[in-house]
Amino acid sequence: MAFTKTLNYDDKVTDQLSKNFTDIISGVGEEVSREGLLKTPERAAKAMQFLTQGYEQDAEAILRSAMFAEDYSEMVIVKDIELYSLCEHHLLPFFGKAHVAYIPDGYIVGLSKIPRVIDVYARRFQVQERLTDQILQAIQTTLNPLGVAVVIEARHMCMMMRGVQKQNSATTTSAFTGAFKAERTRNEFLKLITGDLG
Repeated sequence: MAFTKTLNYDDKVTDQLSKNFTDIISGVGEEVSREGLLKTPERAAKAMQFLTQGYEQDAEAILRSAMFAEDYSEMVIVKDIELYSLCEHHLLPFFGKAHVAYIPDGYIVGLSKIPRVIDVYARRFQVQERLTDQILQAIQTTLNPLGVAVVIEARHMCMMMRGVQKQNSATTTSAFTGAFKAERTRNEFLKLITGDLG
């Protein structure tokens, strides 16, 4: 599957989703014909397609598009990568930042591709635990490095706006392969993502 950056809205999908959002709006007791809501179903339909465009993208193809042979075998970290996703349980957003590291074994990847991989999986209906593992597996499978580490810190609107309504709660998930299974290497990574190098 080829990697493309463009997002095209499917007219049939937009029409169907617009009808669904019209039903939702009227179902909660709003007047769909009210001026402020006239175009809301179509806007929401397009927003939903944008927020779930990851289903149409291939994370491994993105990585392969910028793989370079390089004799470098030290830790590469891209940290504080913003992410936005939708909780699959309530379709409410969760958002935060991801920290990703890998130790190359013959190949490096263009640094911008790591945030793109995160977006591929974040722009789907998700749970944070699965998102963490999918990012890790895509990098491990494609680059075959000596190890991969992924940590995600996120806030979930399903906990903040409804349910327990805890606005200051955050969730941290992590996953490690290869060299990062060793305590010393893992601790070095955790120190680098939490410390200030300035």
